[in-house]
Amino acid sequence: MDFDVIVLGAGIVGVSVALHLQDRGRRGALVDRRGPGEETSFGNAGLIERSSVVPYGFPRDTTTLLRYARNRSTDLYWDYRALPSYATWLARFWWESSPRRHAAAARDMLPLIERSVAEHDALVARADAASLVRASGWLQGFHSDRRFEREAEKAVRTARDHGLHVTVLDAAALRAREPSLAPGFAGAMHWLDPKTVVDPGALVARYARLFAAEGGTLATGDATTLRRTGDAWTVQTAQGRLAAREAVVALGPWSDMVFEPLGYRIPLRAKRGYHMHYQPERGTLSAPVVDSEMGYAIAPMQQGVRLTTGVELARRGAAPTGIQLARAEAIAKPLFGLGERIDPQPWLGMRPCTPDMRPVIGPAPRHPGLWFAFGHNHHGLTLGPVTGRLLAEMMTGTPTFTDPRPWRAERFG
Repeated sequence: MDFDVIVLGAGIVGVSVALHLQDRGRRGALVDRRGPGEETSFGNAGLIERSSVVPYGFPRDTTTLLRYARNRSTDLYWDYRALPSYATWLARFWWESSPRRHAAAARDMLPLIERSVAEHDALVARADAASLVRASGWLQGFHSDRRFEREAEKAVRTARDHGLHVTVLDAAALRAREPSLAPGFAGAMHWLDPKTVVDPGALVARYARLFAAEGGTLATGDATTLRRTGDAWTVQTAQGRLAAREAVVALGPWSDMVFEPLGYRIPLRAKRGYHMHYQPERGTLSAPVVDSEMGYAIAPMQQGVRLTTGVELARRGAAPTGIQLARAEAIAKPLFGLGERIDPQPWLGMRPCTPDMRPVIGPAPRHPGLWFAFGHNHHGLTLGPVTGRLLAEMMTGTPTFTDPRPWRAERFG
């Protein structure tokens, strides 16, 4: 054997898995077609979302559903050509989002969410990455007075129930805190426990550099060449064929390209999203702002002010549309003082999602030595390190910090 384990995928989840296995004495190779942090992990809003104790569910109120059906919203755009391939997935997502099942998903995810910041903090310290992380929290903004008042009451209850810290800011207090904002928000909740990252791709690359510095191997290769050969898992890379006793599939939205040929029918789908960077015209925000009613986020980054969009449902290989970005840009430019675009073209990424709002973490049921770590929905950056810890504990046979059964692959049959 060349290695004890091959980890397929050098995003935040794969890099974190490789690091935690390395900490437990496993010789590892991290394989990806691109450099660490250059795919899905590169383009998010940079939130380590400790306050996200309720997963994103399928809306059930008639007003929202009718708005989505018209396909003119900022937070969701769907390509009619993709709907047949999403229909079964969306039906199960709706079913899993009933109040009782949604509450169960929140309970299952809580142990991961609760440890998210602490696990990042440990890696940030070891990787000398403190310059990339801010303890600024994030702002959840609302335009409607009525919606703001209702959501503020809910936020206070959530904070109390989960030991979180939130400050409710009315319009005047929000403007005082963020003077670069134009009038338009009725108020915001400032969630204080989360941390933010000013360059998510660079953070993942820093974690990968730590893995390599401590003896790990980074390799460029094609994950779809994974094969079981005797008692080894092998994969083809630019350095030649690598072999290991165990392999981990941590390929985010591309994980199905490995698990489906092996006979697994896990309902994994990608929610596409875009980002663009802008020159600020009126100063820089002190923390990211999520426009909860319009479905986009604005985050101060090293590259400029980043606008990230909501969800686009489209075929994986479909050309970028730019529709959501244009809609969000029209709203955000006057509010946030966004100047000229910096990037030559919008960035397009994909969020790997399961319909029950839980990732898949654990062994492949029918293939000894194969492990899964994917499907983190909108929280891959948040949950990467804590997923790495949990899976490494499972793979090395040590006690796990929480019951891993909610994330088993077998739940999908």
